[in-house]
Amino acid sequence: MIDIAIIGAGPAGLTASIYGARAGLKTVVFEKNFSGGQMVVTSGIENFPGFIDISGSDLALKMDEQARKLGVEFVNSEISNIDKKETHFVLETSKGVYEAKNVIVAMGASPRKLGLESEKRLTGSGVSYCATCDGAFYKGATVAVVGGGNTALEDAEYLSRICNKVYIIHRRDEFRADKVLQDRVLSLSNVETVTNCVTEDILGKFEVEKIKVKNVKTEETKDIDVTGVFVAVGTIPNSKLVSSLVETDESGYIKTDSQMRTSVPGIYAVGDIRNTSLRQVITACSDGAIAVHTIVTKQ
Repeated sequence: MIDIAIIGAGPAGLTASIYGARAGLKTVVFEKNFSGGQMVVTSGIENFPGFIDISGSDLALKMDEQARKLGVEFVNSEISNIDKKETHFVLETSKGVYEAKNVIVAMGASPRKLGLESEKRLTGSGVSYCATCDGAFYKGATVAVVGGGNTALEDAEYLSRICNKVYIIHRRDEFRADKVLQDRVLSLSNVETVTNCVTEDILGKFEVEKIKVKNVKTEETKDIDVTGVFVAVGTIPNSKLVSSLVETDESGYIKTDSQMRTSVPGIYAVGDIRNTSLRQVITACSDGAIAVHTIVTKQ
């Protein structure tokens, strides 16, 4: 019987495993891919306390090593089903069936993509999904933000303090962001809007050089010189596995209280998969620590 089964080895899941092992609980992490989650594809992290400049992959490796050194067991397998019993949970995987007293869901959320081949090829080489993570690498540069909601305009505002020029590419003629945010961002002298346009392509062989946009009304296309493209068209929570078990919001994010408890006793949600206002490595780590603390103190 596992004390804590953690699904997902991103920063939230890895931190939870470290705290679980240190508490003397049998802790097992289930991860179908590799440790680190989205953190791995971040070229540099400059806002994680204690590290002036570290790559996402290096930080993930350090967390993974720390967990393994403490005795955390890792199972490289996808969970196909979770069945709630009276006193525990049954997890079905391709490598067998596991039983756990507590389950921490840490599968994260995936950035909604534009669906371009060039976007995939240039991710990490000019294409980013996190302005606060990668914005500092574009100091004095010209960049584009794709999107029209709060996140897109918040990203543009953040980048305007770092970059010489910020284009906001939006497929409609009106933004979905809060009016007060629009008024503040769109009045910035180094922010230019490109409305009624969709992103047709991102150009550059080894790194971003231009973004090609198409006007949805006139069908005219044009290239804009940029060295960075920040995609902010939303995220998709990876909550399908537990969506029939726990309560989620209208977007599929798992609802939790401040102690990371879901609507089902014994199931906790941490990191980007839960309905939280900030999705960063540091907040994911905090969630993981809080979830295990909640488990320990209830025993």
